Amino acid sequence: MQLGTIDRTPPPFFRQGYSALTKLIFFTALSVFMMVADTRFTVIAPLRSAIAAALAPVQRSLLVPVDVALGGNDYLQGLAKALAAEDAARKQLVLQAEQAQSAERLANENRQLRGLLELKPALTVKSVAAEVMYEAADPFSRKLYIDRGLAQGLVPGSPVITEGGVIGQVTRVYPLSSEVTLLTDRDAAIPLLNTRTQLRAAAFGGVAQGSALELRFVSGNTDVKVGDVLHTSGVDGVYPPGLPVAKVTVVERQADGGFTKVELAPLASVDRVRHVLVLEPLKNQLPPPPVPEPASAPAKGKKK
Repeated sequence: MQLGTIDRTPPPFFRQGYSALTKLIFFTALSVFMMVADTRFTVIAPLRSAIAAALAPVQRSLLVPVDVALGGNDYLQGLAKALAAEDAARKQLVLQAEQAQSAERLANENRQLRGLLELKPALTVKSVAAEVMYEAADPFSRKLYIDRGLAQGLVPGSPVITEGGVIGQVTRVYPLSSEVTLLTDRDAAIPLLNTRTQLRAAAFGGVAQGSALELRFVSGNTDVKVGDVLHTSGVDGVYPPGLPVAKVTVVERQADGGFTKVELAPLASVDRVRHVLVLEPLKNQLPPPPVPEPASAPAKGKKK
């Protein structure tokens, strides 16, 4: 066979067509065009949604073995935790039932004793729920602003409490908002009662720590200990009696003076408080104080 008659064209398997650089440039330009078109006109969004919807069952089916492998141990651990939580909840229910029975018994005894002594029924305190909007930006004061005001019947001097206890009182009232001065403010003061010794005292804010209260004018021989819980005494006609306020944290008896330094930590934290309860001032339900009679003028001497 002569060499000139041999077919020198490459077979179809080895045919290159366009060069690799040409293909790279073409597909790169196509990709950039599709990305720009999808960003500007979201032309690929329907196609992407359709592909995702079609592949969702496949993805879920492929994830089933993984979920079973990972969830088996979690199921066993969760079952043990659930049983432990159920046991703790049952014990808590028993304690709450005992406390409820004790509270009901004490309420009945209190009602009977007040009737026996012919005392007036305990005052009922009205309340309004409010939400904290923001905290005052003044670094030298501790104030909050709530979303209730004159439209909801709030008045200056209304106590403000949370589930932990008293946090302050309303000092300014606007049509749809109010300013609340916290107990730790330098201008705040509240009368307290030591539940252990029944000793009355006054607590003031503005302590150097910034988040504490201080009992002032406490004599050196006063029976006060770290851990004593203080409640409102109710003698000021503003705070209802019996509201939890603070706990004694520091007691320093001064040897050279006649007073004792007593610092308190508020029981209610205001750092993460979101909702509060505004109470009606106690003085709104109390009878007005008697008006003193004017002193009689001294008799004038007779004229000669």
